[in-house]
Amino acid sequence: MSFKNVIIIGAAGRDFHNFNTTFRDNKEYRVVAFTAAQIPDIAGRKYPAELAGDMYPEGIPIYAEKDLEKIIAELRVNECVFSYSDIPYATVMHIAARVNAAGADFKLLGSAASMIESTKPVIAIGAVRTGCGKSQTSRRVIEILMKMDLKVVAVRHPMPYGDIITQKVQRFATLDDMAKHNCTIEEMEEYEPHIIRGNVIYAGVDYQAILNAAENDPAGCDIILWDGGNNDFPFYKPDLTITVTDPHRAGHELSYYPGEITLRLADIVVINKMDTSNPENIQIVRNNIKKVNPDATVVDAASPITADKPGLIKGKSCLIIEDGPTLTHGEMKIGAGTVAALKWGASRLVDPRTYAVGKIKETFETYPDIGTLLPAMGYGNQQITDLEQTINSTPCDVVIIGTPINLNRIIKINKPTVRVTYELQEIGQPNLQGLLGDFIKKVKSK
Repeated sequence: MSFKNVIIIGAAGRDFHNFNTTFRDNKEYRVVAFTAAQIPDIAGRKYPAELAGDMYPEGIPIYAEKDLEKIIAELRVNECVFSYSDIPYATVMHIAARVNAAGADFKLLGSAASMIESTKPVIAIGAVRTGCGKSQTSRRVIEILMKMDLKVVAVRHPMPYGDIITQKVQRFATLDDMAKHNCTIEEMEEYEPHIIRGNVIYAGVDYQAILNAAENDPAGCDIILWDGGNNDFPFYKPDLTITVTDPHRAGHELSYYPGEITLRLADIVVINKMDTSNPENIQIVRNNIKKVNPDATVVDAASPITADKPGLIKGKSCLIIEDGPTLTHGEMKIGAGTVAALKWGASRLVDPRTYAVGKIKETFETYPDIGTLLPAMGYGNQQITDLEQTINSTPCDVVIIGTPINLNRIIKINKPTVRVTYELQEIGQPNLQGLLGDFIKKVKSK
C-alpha cells in the first residue's frame, strides 16, 4: 500500500497533538520527521517510539526548521503540515512558499481533525496572541466555578520541554509536583497559579490519555477547563469558548495564525487591558470582533496591577523582568513590570542587553526588538543560570518582577526586588460571573 511521506512543522506542542490525533495509526501517511522552532533546544531529539505507536519502532526525529528544504528533498516528502501558533500570516505563507518550492504540499489541519470530545462539559479559554491575559482569565473563570461548588480540572496546552516519555501525562496538585516533573520557568508560570488556588491541572503530550485521567481525577471533576497556550485553538471540543483580545496589539486578532480562528470560534470575547489602552485601539478591536464574530458576547475587562513593595520604585533605576514568551514570539513592548515602573515613578529603565550572557544573550539576538526589557526565559537549567547571572550583573537599584511567578523562589537575586501581580477585573455588564452562571444552568438542565 502506498502512503504519503509527511513532515510536521512544529514547536513541541500542537505538532505532537496533530500527530497523535491524525497520523499516529494512519496507514495512509508516514511521518518521517518533525521540525522545531520558537523553543530552544528542541531540535535533535526524537518523538519516542513509546508514544509514536507500532508504525514507528525507531521513533521520529526532530530537526531544526531552518533545514526544511534539505529534509524535504532527502526524505522525499509529499506533504508538510504546519502545526505551531502565534505566527503572523506573512510568516506562515513564507514557510508555505518554501515547502511548495521544495516540491511538497502545504497543509493546515482544521479544528475538527484534532479536537477530542470529553464526557464532561468543557470550557475552553484561548487568546488571539501570546500575552493577552488568558492566564488571569482562566484563573477568574476557575474562581467563579469553584464558588458554585464545582470541581474544576484544568488542562494546559503542552510544554513538553524535557523527557517526552515521562511527560506523557502530568498531574499538578501541589507545588512539590512541579519539582517532581522538573518544570521549567515557563511551565511553573502556568501551573503555579492554578495550584495555589486549589485546583488540579494536567499537561503533557498525549491529550487523549490526559483527558481520560482528568475526567477521572481522584479529587473529582465536574468541568474540564482548557487553558490554551500561545493563540492556539482548543485540543478538546468545547461547550463554551472564551477568547481574550489585547488592544495594545489592535489588529493582530485578524493577522496572526491561528488567533483569528480562536476569535471566530468564541462564544465570549474578552477585551482585556482597557485600563492601559487608548480608546482608538479598543474600538479597532471591537470593530474586528463584530466583523468576524458578530454573535459573540463581548466582556470589557482590565488587568489592574499590584506591587508588594511599590515604595522601592520611586526615583530608582529599575531592571524590568517580564514573562519570556510574551516578549519573544508574543512581541509585546510593555508588560506588568513596565506599567508598575511608570505608575510608581521609576527614574529610568535599565537596559540589560550589555550584560546578557549565554542563552539570554542568544534570546536578544534571536528577538532583537525586545528592547530594554529582560525576558524571564527558563526552558532549561543553563538558561535559568544565565538569567540569574544577567540579572545580577545588570547595574540597577531595583529589580521589578512582572512574571506570573516569584523568581526569587527560583533564582538568587542580589538586589532589592518588587513583585508585580495582576488579576482580571470585568468592567460593567455583561460579566463572566453572569455568563458562566447561565452556562452552568444550561449544562445542569440537560
